[in-house]
Amino acid sequence: MKIGMCMFLWTTSVGRKHEALLRDIKDTGFDGVEIPIFSGTPDDYHRLADMLDRIGLERTAVSAMGDPQMNLIAADAATRRRGIDYMKWAIDCSDALGATMLSGPLHSTLGKFSGSGPSAAELKRSVSSQRAIGDHAAKHGITIGLEALNRFECYLFNTLDDLAAHIDAVGHPHIRAMYDTFHSNIEEADPIGAFTRNSDRIVHVHISENDRGVPGRGNIPWAETFKALRASGYDGWLTIEAFGRGLKELAAATKVWRDFSETPESVYREGHRHIRDGWHAAA
Repeated sequence: MKIGMCMFLWTTSVGRKHEALLRDIKDTGFDGVEIPIFSGTPDDYHRLADMLDRIGLERTAVSAMGDPQMNLIAADAATRRRGIDYMKWAIDCSDALGATMLSGPLHSTLGKFSGSGPSAAELKRSVSSQRAIGDHAAKHGITIGLEALNRFECYLFNTLDDLAAHIDAVGHPHIRAMYDTFHSNIEEADPIGAFTRNSDRIVHVHISENDRGVPGRGNIPWAETFKALRASGYDGWLTIEAFGRGLKELAAATKVWRDFSETPESVYREGHRHIRDGWHAAA
């Protein structure tokens, strides 16, 4: 098991100005960080990789698509193609970063709703899009971890059962699932059961409190979660995903109107202890 920290708490564009923060994250005991990929070029991520190597941090990548003109399930073929091209760019950047995992709601446009649930046609188009993305990911040794989101952020996949069924339909080894404790807490009647039923498709885990704040301070069933993770044989990343008000655009997108912790440091320092201790207690 490796413990990671998602940089969403501070920024969507990690660079040299974050070096001191990254060094403190390393000193806290983290194995790596999750790097947002929303802009830039592969060369930019090569340079970031060099800095992370000097610090001694491994990395995963995360992204999302908020532009309806890149919707991977749209009826319009040109729109879907733009979405696939975006994903190819994100995969190229992830490769340059030195990441082997790119995760997030990388199946449809974040925050775009049709007024009803997913149609059979949308699911069919998604299968085609994801297979094309999976082929490009395979060339770079990248695994895509698709994320089920709560009903207020997405309508295509809200539960792990639905996401897992779709992954089976896609049938591509580089298109898998991730588990997020925040979204599961909203959508799953039994979050632990949902994870356990689908653990063979899950390649990445976000540790996120029910209020998006400090892991361990809220009502997520953490002891049961860590026990289920260990029982399943999961041995990948446990990455803290928390949000704050520091970045206005990201705060607006994640509906963050108040502070959920005293400081960002309390999130990653207390959060790291929470994961470390919870994992050991579940043995």
